[in-house]
Amino acid sequence: MKIILPDKVDQIITTLQKSGYEAYAVGGCVRDSLLGRTPEDWDITTSASPVETKALFARTFDTGIEHGTVTVLLEKEGFEVTTYRIDGKYEDNRHPSEVTFTRSLKEDLKRRDFTINAMAYNNHDGLVDLFGGAEDLSKKVIRCVGNPRERFAEDALRILRAVRFSAQLGFAIEEETEEAIRCLVENLQYISAERIQAELVKLLTSPHPEKIGDAYRLGITRVILPEFDRMEITEQETPHHCYNVGEHTEQALMHVPADKVLRLTMLFHDMGKPQKKTTDENGRAHFKGHAAVSEELARVVMKRLKFDNDTLHKVTKLVRYHDYRMPAEAKCVRRAMCRIGTELFPKYLQVRRADTAAQSDYHKEEKIKNLDEIERVYRKILSEGQCVSLRDLAVNGKDLIEAGVQPGPQIGELLNELLEEVIEEPEKNTKGQLLIQLRQFIMEREDSCQ
Repeated sequence: MKIILPDKVDQIITTLQKSGYEAYAVGGCVRDSLLGRTPEDWDITTSASPVETKALFARTFDTGIEHGTVTVLLEKEGFEVTTYRIDGKYEDNRHPSEVTFTRSLKEDLKRRDFTINAMAYNNHDGLVDLFGGAEDLSKKVIRCVGNPRERFAEDALRILRAVRFSAQLGFAIEEETEEAIRCLVENLQYISAERIQAELVKLLTSPHPEKIGDAYRLGITRVILPEFDRMEITEQETPHHCYNVGEHTEQALMHVPADKVLRLTMLFHDMGKPQKKTTDENGRAHFKGHAAVSEELARVVMKRLKFDNDTLHKVTKLVRYHDYRMPAEAKCVRRAMCRIGTELFPKYLQVRRADTAAQSDYHKEEKIKNLDEIERVYRKILSEGQCVSLRDLAVNGKDLIEAGVQPGPQIGELLNELLEEVIEEPEKNTKGQLLIQLRQFIMEREDSCQ
């Protein structure tokens, strides 16, 4: 089985071998190469100690030398080279309390998480596959190296990684590995929010984001995202839906591009439905006001998982407006663009389309036609450069002050009133017409005060 190693990777491996050490490409780069994918990173493992590795290369820096990792720089490109090691006892469900360097490749490979990540390769020895990783790749199976309970007890994050790899590769999780997840899932509570966030985003932006449903069935979301569990037990007794809230969310995730903001929006968009569900005398469910509750829950969860403020702002805004509907009329679309923002409006349309695609066939054609028309009007507004924000308004605060308006809060209020006029009638967006309109607003205010 031949893998084409990048020249610099082969150069590092060859240099170590010529000095009497073993060295291999290892882990994800080997897995991806066997799958016909282009690896993002090439990691190298070696029998050489960190000190011995550093002595062989002109430029290195310590990446995690206490765990045996040194970065070798070749022409400004860095490659992590890690000494074979045996992990000591895991005391925090995540990191070994100590590591011991070893000259045994087998000892190093058997500490790794899954068989598909425990293969090594160099051009001299070919593929080293001691735990059946290549067979599991062909069978499309995620299976732990050795005893799965031991692997998950060592590092609880591996529980979430199992589902993430399943989602990224479209693989099934092997039965014994699944059972170990169910038994040890509570240990995820000891993993940092940042680590949970990173794995969750990788899962959601994978080719199979619907695998969040597997995370629910294995008990994972009960620990890291309990809000999702309520969605999975909330039925939608309405002709507009054919799935419960959780299933609808899984379907919606599959109908939106693999963009972090979009996928997170679809995860959260109906999270408020369990809280807002009511049933009328005919047994039909209603979820009035669920968008506002979904927005607040999204904010709570994203803060808990330590998301950055920019992502939080974009996602919560899209969640707030995910159910915002309008006739395909220019002034309505301009108003929506003003409220949602020109940057986010294309994503709003994608969210609406995904939401609709995950619903029943009831009035679906009409909904899609409405969205098509809204998009057509939106593109026309853009092409004509129509004003939909204060930034595009033909006057600014300085113009209002020069026209006699006293500085203060009324400047912002008057600018917003002028913007409303322009949204209704875009041809009014000239400095002359807006200043005439401004005088009229001022006169109206003075009259109302008398």
